Amino acid sequence: MIRAGHVRPLWAGHPWVYAQAVERVEGGASPGDEVEVRDARGNVLGRGYYSPGSAIPVRLLSRGAEPIDPGLVARRVEAAVAHRAELGLPSADTSAYRVVHAEGDDLPGLVVDRYGDVLCVQLATLGMKLREREIFDVLERALRPRAIVDRTSPTAARLERFEPARGVVRGDESLQALEFRERGFGFRVPLAIAQKTGHYLDQRELRARVEALARGRRVLDVHCFTGSFSLAAARGGAMEVVAVDSSPAAIEVAAEQLGPNGLAGKVRFDCEDAHEALARAGRQGGFDLVLVDPPKLAPSRASRDRAASVMRRLSEGACRAARGGGLVVLSSCSAAVSMDLLVRSLALGAREVGRRAVVLERAFQGPDHPVPAAFPEGLYLSSVVARIEPP
Repeated sequence: MIRAGHVRPLWAGHPWVYAQAVERVEGGASPGDEVEVRDARGNVLGRGYYSPGSAIPVRLLSRGAEPIDPGLVARRVEAAVAHRAELGLPSADTSAYRVVHAEGDDLPGLVVDRYGDVLCVQLATLGMKLREREIFDVLERALRPRAIVDRTSPTAARLERFEPARGVVRGDESLQALEFRERGFGFRVPLAIAQKTGHYLDQRELRARVEALARGRRVLDVHCFTGSFSLAAARGGAMEVVAVDSSPAAIEVAAEQLGPNGLAGKVRFDCEDAHEALARAGRQGGFDLVLVDPPKLAPSRASRDRAASVMRRLSEGACRAARGGGLVVLSSCSAAVSMDLLVRSLALGAREVGRRAVVLERAFQGPDHPVPAAFPEGLYLSSVVARIEPP
């Protein structure tokens, strides 16, 4: 039963029932059970899976009294596949994309990414975990993959109190790496170093924009991971590309992508801390285009202040590393760091080094990562392209 005063967001389409909104639980529901959510008058608001230890004890999969059965899940997956086809995914140039985006496809707790003939799955709730067999059956029928890989976050699994499989759960058990295409680039990313499901699919459109901006410019790419932004800049005609990451394994994998894509010798890779790389770039005269795309800094709202502090420091370093009149592309993949907070961090960082940042473009996650209008928390990726004006 939902407390009075907490119903409107759910009525408008928000899929999350927060713990503070729950007045009482009736019927002795167990973790992972399908439960019905009602308002104080007894009206049914929807149905979802129960996670009693979570700050979000229910995520709604259906509205009204519609039951959550294998048929509903199958229909939702098939609809998600059809929506991607409308976007032109997959294509001859791109075989890696998000197939199911949790709340964006009315399947909260389930993420499915496709990498060529391999599917990588994240099960973020106990309810989804308990139904993984039927989910995998649906995915096999709809997409006929060579393998299905469980890439569930250990942190999410721990919060939901289950043990993630974290490996090949269906199909080719000898699978060692994800091989796929993105905008004509070929990638091979070993499962051992892959982050999230394997690749940052949500930045595909921004990488295309960076490729267009890079021509004739000297480019610095910090937090480069497997080098996808660096490859885009090099193919776009950059005069010089320097890619930095603190992980030796990521640098090694990134360097291996150059030769097969016809870009051998076009990128220099440095294994270094991002802050140190930005500071050194500033001392040496700066770059024309500075890319800063750090890993998630704020996994929850509680860590937002710390994330904002780190983002401000990164912004300061990026503005210092950009020559006068140069460009900075700054990103945050944390929903708790909103676009407004990202822009504020950039403004303050620029002020610290006596510069002024002028935002030219704003960008968000790609269209294969849809966001319901009633669910602003789903807009987790924010990026800005800014010109850094000299003192």
